[in-house]
Amino acid sequence: MKPLQLSPETAVKLAEKLNIPIEQLMHMPQHILIQKLMELEKNK
Repeated sequence: MKPLQLSPETAVKLAEKLNIPIEQLMHMPQHILIQKLMELEKNK
């Protein structure tokens, strides 16, 4: 599985939003990341 194709700025913002370390974000499978982002949007 290849790492997520994110710009550094995007990665930092996502890590802050999801409240996880950036290393963890970069190793997270894409479908799980998308799922977490959907949950964030729902909770707004």
